Amino acid sequence: MTMKKPLLLLLISFISVSTFAQDLKQIIDQRADEIEEQVIEWRRHFHENPELSNREFETSAYITDYLYELGLEVETGVAHTGVVALLEGGKPGPVIGLRADIDGLPVTERNNLPFKSIATGMYQGKEVGVMHACGHDTHIAILMGVAKILTEMKDEIKGTIKFIFQPAEEGAPLGEEGGAELMVKEGVLGNPEVDVIFGLHINDATPVGVITYRPEGIMASVNSYTIEINGKQAHGSAPWNGVDPIVTAAQMINNIQTIVSRSMELTKQAAVVTVGVIEGGVRHNIIPESVKMEGTIRALDEDMRQLIFKRLETIVQNTAESNGAEATLTIHKGYPITYNDPDLTAMMAPTLDEVTNGNAIVMDAITGAEDFSFFQKEIPGLYFFVGAKVPDREPAGHHTPDFMLDERGMKVGVRAMSNLVIDYMNSSGM
Repeated sequence: MTMKKPLLLLLISFISVSTFAQDLKQIIDQRADEIEEQVIEWRRHFHENPELSNREFETSAYITDYLYELGLEVETGVAHTGVVALLEGGKPGPVIGLRADIDGLPVTERNNLPFKSIATGMYQGKEVGVMHACGHDTHIAILMGVAKILTEMKDEIKGTIKFIFQPAEEGAPLGEEGGAELMVKEGVLGNPEVDVIFGLHINDATPVGVITYRPEGIMASVNSYTIEINGKQAHGSAPWNGVDPIVTAAQMINNIQTIVSRSMELTKQAAVVTVGVIEGGVRHNIIPESVKMEGTIRALDEDMRQLIFKRLETIVQNTAESNGAEATLTIHKGYPITYNDPDLTAMMAPTLDEVTNGNAIVMDAITGAEDFSFFQKEIPGLYFFVGAKVPDREPAGHHTPDFMLDERGMKVGVRAMSNLVIDYMNSSGM
């Protein structure tokens, strides 16, 4: 009998916790239905009023005012324009971080929506159109909805929730710090110390009601690079009198394409090296003195990433030398691999499956990048995608002027984030 009593008590406790969690989930589902119109209204406000990275002043103020209305403890000015709010539950438990990025892009919208963006801003010294062309407006609205629901059940929350509204995910302006990296540097994961963090991204190519995720690397690391080639200017009719940086650049581009095709173990992971900019010359009959190139490096394996850096340096220097030119390669600081902790992913996958009625799908990794990865370098994190494809419309793609979403997908995001909190808190053993 002494052996059976603890087991019986454990079983009763487990059933009690499970029943308690299910009760909270029913409340979440009901409230997600009830506030859906409000979430859509928030999203449309942010869509109509987008702001560029590190310049999200009005966005930040709007979020801050709302979080104060909820009675949360709010910190502003984090990583320039970020907002962090703390919800202390009525019961002891872990500290969970929930993150939404808040910046728009230098894209001029082409959609004819009633809440179409006509905003403008300054980007690299030029006036540009500004648009939420990646869906960060939905991320803000989703997390505001989650904050509302979880605040209403504060007394039943086991632990603490830190709502992180992060600026500059798309990259800080030249010469500035920003984004998740700066938030981590400023201590966003401390005081109180965050145990795990969850983040999501809306997706215009996945149907509403579907969530996609994967353990380990889900998105690639990213680094941009610059190559400056210096030759000797000459008349186009007498190339022997100069050193041609354009020919050198052409050879360099071809050689760079062998990095992935010949040096990467592609059965292991994917990698990409792209040249996106080439500038040089002002006149048809002048061989210029210099050429500048820019490009991007993507990798889903850190060793492969480092090998790309090494091979790129070798190719740049040797190609330049073989042409009598000089070249300088600068690899700029980027984002790490977005890496979903395998144990946390396995633990929370049933939650995503439950929220979608069995439509949580393990996806292939993609070579896009996310600075959510800086949080994941410090603590276990789970990042996933929420479907919002517009029916009967070919997806225009993220970062495009025609980017469009089905707003019904946001309710799935609200339910997913809220349920992840409840299930983690009831499964953490704290």
